[in-house]
Amino acid sequence: HHTGGMSTRTLILLAVAGAAGALCRFGLGGLVQRLAGDRFPAGTMAVNLLGCLLFGLVWGWLEGRGGFSPQTRVVVLTGFMGAFTTFSTFAFETANLLQTGQWLAAVLNVAVQSVLGVVLVIIGLGLAQNL
Repeated sequence: HHTGGMSTRTLILLAVAGAAGALCRFGLGGLVQRLAGDRFPAGTMAVNLLGCLLFGLVWGWLEGRGGFSPQTRVVVLTGFMGAFTTFSTFAFETANLLQTGQWLAAVLNVAVQSVLGVVLVIIGLGLAQNL
């Protein structure tokens, strides 16, 4: 049985990988935050930075061995890494823009997502107070 072009098996693996990524994010982020104290969001930073390293490592390792199937890409990078941190995808896409000489697009990507993301959180918090 296929759902949206993906087999049921792939969807189950995606869900399991996503659950594993979320649990790893929760565990690692919490551990680092407890060790670092409450003055700085060190847990989130550790997860995001480790996620970036793992994304590059996994992508480079798998691509260097003849690539990997779309199903494996979805399960590992979208499932696990996407639940662990979407920041790693953001960083990878920005690095890709830089490597292909698209400097303006890379700067725009960083500026818009970083600055506008913070602004939209503030707007969302304000809107929530009025609900």
